[in-house]
Amino acid sequence: MKLKHLAVGLALAAFPLTAIAQQSGAPKAPNKAPKPTTAAAQQVVKIISADKAKLKIYCDMAALGDQLDAAEQKKDTKAADAIADKMDAMAEQLGPEYIALTDGLQDLPENSKEGEAIAETLADLDDMCGK
Repeated sequence: MKLKHLAVGLALAAFPLTAIAQQSGAPKAPNKAPKPTTAAAQQVVKIISADKAKLKIYCDMAALGDQLDAAEQKKDTKAADAIADKMDAMAEQLGPEYIALTDGLQDLPENSKEGEAIAETLADLDDMCGK
């Protein structure tokens, strides 16, 4: 169960900007985001957990993430795109620290220790959502 929690946290954190990159269609320069750190993740958790509105947005994004997974499994690209757009807009409301963290996560290897540590930190937010 803990591994699932880590995977969900990391996927939720990394998804919004990944979706933006996939939808733009234009070639982009390599990601120049700073390497994400556990300290940056802790700061994001602190910022979001201290603001009830941001925490609600984060939790709503988690629910949308589940809907997105379902749409992708059904190969419903129209629904998946609509959900992704909504999640992108919501991610912007979480602040520049969240955006920087998720942008940097795209550069980490999939099963890296850093990624797992960051996901574990973000799991604190998932716990606040009742997951």
